[in-house]
Amino acid sequence: MCGIIGYLGGVVSEEIAAKMSEAIGHRGPDDSGVWIDANDGVALAHRRLSIVDLSEAGKQPMISANERFVIVYNGEIYNHLELRRALTANWRGHSDTETLLESIAARGVEETLKKSVGMFAFALWDRAEKTLTLARDCFGEKPLYYGWAHKTFLFASELKAMRAHPDFDGSIDRDALALFVRRGYVNAPYSIYKGIKKLRPARYITFKNGAIEEREYWSLSNLARGQTLENLSDTEAIDNLEFLLRRSIKAQMVADVPLGAFLSGGIDSSAVVALMQSESSRPVKTFTIGFEEPRYNEAPYALSVAKRLGADHTELYLTGADALAVVPKLPSLYDEPFGDSSQIPTYLIAEMTRRQVTVALSGDGGDEMFLGYDRYFLAEKIMKKIGFLPRFSRLFLAKIFSRLGNCGKIGDRLSKLSEIIDFEDEEKLYLWLTSGFKNPNAIVLGANEPPPISAEGIGAYCRKMRYIDQSDYLPGDILVKVDRAAMGVSLETRAPFLDRRLAEFAWSLPRRFLRRGGKGKWLLRQVLYRYLPASLVDRPKMGFGAPIDVWLRGDLRDWADDLLSVYRLEREGFFNSEPIVSKWNEHRSGKRNWHYYLWNILMFQAWNIQNS
Repeated sequence: MCGIIGYLGGVVSEEIAAKMSEAIGHRGPDDSGVWIDANDGVALAHRRLSIVDLSEAGKQPMISANERFVIVYNGEIYNHLELRRALTANWRGHSDTETLLESIAARGVEETLKKSVGMFAFALWDRAEKTLTLARDCFGEKPLYYGWAHKTFLFASELKAMRAHPDFDGSIDRDALALFVRRGYVNAPYSIYKGIKKLRPARYITFKNGAIEEREYWSLSNLARGQTLENLSDTEAIDNLEFLLRRSIKAQMVADVPLGAFLSGGIDSSAVVALMQSESSRPVKTFTIGFEEPRYNEAPYALSVAKRLGADHTELYLTGADALAVVPKLPSLYDEPFGDSSQIPTYLIAEMTRRQVTVALSGDGGDEMFLGYDRYFLAEKIMKKIGFLPRFSRLFLAKIFSRLGNCGKIGDRLSKLSEIIDFEDEEKLYLWLTSGFKNPNAIVLGANEPPPISAEGIGAYCRKMRYIDQSDYLPGDILVKVDRAAMGVSLETRAPFLDRRLAEFAWSLPRRFLRRGGKGKWLLRQVLYRYLPASLVDRPKMGFGAPIDVWLRGDLRDWADDLLSVYRLEREGFFNSEPIVSKWNEHRSGKRNWHYYLWNILMFQAWNIQNS
């Protein structure tokens, strides 16, 4: 796990490249390197967190044996030894960086990407063709930004490295801000800055003579549109999933440094730890976060799972004061406005975990792969109950529910329902179920929100929702949350559910393997039953949240008061202050719960103050 930086054009110097590299030193505290070619106007830099091949042979930037290619790379190629065995080369070390580089030299970029299983982002300079290639893994586990700063083309793992370049402008993109106000994150290909993009997952771009060409090397949409294995038996499905998940976990347990796992006690992380423990001769180190608020606290379940599996377990309980201490770090840590409030416990569990290990496996991706979110079934239920009604009838009901929205907790539910039932189609319904402000153009001044990802032609409603989440929510929210929190403390995280071979199998499953008996993740549960009793598997889903609503009325109230003041909002000129201040007053008084809306605004305000 590392950080990569580079640029083409402008003033090419080691000093500028090193300054950009230092801005993301947390991603790679073990080593750094710079390579420049002043004649071609290119600079590459790298920050190294040493995980595999701790020797000098793993140092970057790395030049290929034929001296044609130079690479800076962030991530892990889990099947790199398999790729290496098919190559003839005079190997200098045993790093996956060298395997990736020599595979590209022998096979080319696209063929190498199609064969590589892992999480990665890399930049490759072709000295013969004078071409820069940027590539990102299938699900977007590793970040990569790129774009223009005047006449200089920049790329980096994090925006703070770009801001360190003297040509960087930093004008806010209000359309992207509208995306953020709705979703709590800015999804690819957009970024919060004008002229700067995120490379989309499973894509690579080539940059030559000022022109950019983008290609897709693996297609999630083709998977989602593919055929399902209708004749697959229950036993075959369970055995196949266990084999694929075990293979992924076994590959991801390879490291030359201490390794552990996050454990919430939920199905996904429990499955990962169960299979890790079955592959290990020593107790697996596991880590969890607890809350004094019972509705958010999964720590007792995690402890029970850890004891049953024989893991070496560590837990930490959080208070509002703990959250208050983390909040000032969030704008710098997340680098771009980010509104998922579980960022706070995620950072704290990463910080705790890093004290004992350098690599941690997680259960991220399990919900999106195996139909784990309750909202999937809520959306289906709404469609069945009222989807047949003409829209004017639903608009009438929405107005009634909206007027009843001042009745405490019942009012919260009625207000949400009034916003949800006014949908144009099934995709718009799901967008609204996963949105903060439903009309961000009315909140962000001068904004024109870009259209959402389309699932047209994907088939059944649940397949559409899974596709949207895997294309948007997973790379835009979940993986950003974990990457920035973990790399902020120099911890590498790995997600076994995001092995693309496992994803291909998951998309081939008929619905009966995903939901049965009124429960999601049916197939994954069957695998877990082989390791844990049903009493530890079958319990209501809680999610990895935080009691932000309570904290905003307590320890975080003064901080929020300052950021949401009418004076500040109107002076800065990004937002229509009236609906924001109204919601804050209602939330602060306890009349309503608006924290899902307000946290996004607060995160932008805090980020903007620090980065303006």
